Amino acid sequence: MHEYSIVNSLIELCEAEANKHQATCVKRVEVKIGAYSGVEPHLLEVAFDTFKEASICKNADFIMHIQPLKVRCFSCKSENELITNRYCCPECESPNLEVIDGEEMYLMRLELE
Repeated sequence: MHEYSIVNSLIELCEAEANKHQATCVKRVEVKIGAYSGVEPHLLEVAFDTFKEASICKNADFIMHIQPLKVRCFSCKSENELITNRYCCPECESPNLEVIDGEEMYLMRLELE
């Protein structure tokens, strides 16, 4: 399960930021998870809850924002969110798309104390 290694890296990043700002603990961790990032939100949450206990994040709330897949159509120039697994423009049906959001995972915000 790669969510464990993701959480390990996330906690290391939180600890580095806390040290950089002389914080004693992390109160809140907010991440943005793309629907097509390959990360399973429930498993990520379980992994975070498991690994946070031995870290500066032990009392942190873990907030996830799920980002749908957003695409730009090269044919009609529209931008849309894809709701289904059908990879074509909802406006003109063209498969000539560019992904502009929804494939990544980002650390959005930390609340330090």
